[in-house]
Amino acid sequence: MSNGQAIRGTRIGATPGLHTERGEPVPRQHVKYWCANGHETALSFALYVEVPQEWDCTCCGWPAGPEQDNPPERRTAKPYKTHLNYVRERRSEEEAEDLLAEALAARAAARGERSLF
Repeated sequence: MSNGQAIRGTRIGATPGLHTERGEPVPRQHVKYWCANGHETALSFALYVEVPQEWDCTCCGWPAGPEQDNPPERRTAKPYKTHLNYVRERRSEEEAEDLLAEALAARAAARGERSLF
């Protein structure tokens, strides 16, 4: 596909060995985490930061810990609740019907109509 007019370039910072311009890289520590499924997640942290005791596994999403023989236990996932589920927890069916009737009556009054409820 090259017809001699290809535009070529490099991204900023792509040239190797320019530590004098960008500064020295930060000293790093490498930490491995294991989840209950046996997945290994290897991460790199700066030496001066506090390393977390748990990290989410990049394969399955379960919590992972630094001890391969003793990984953290899986957490129970709470089921997703819709807005309607939360409303139903707070209101009974009778209260909901009363509120709906009031709202429809107010809407009809605003339009200048007679309410059906």
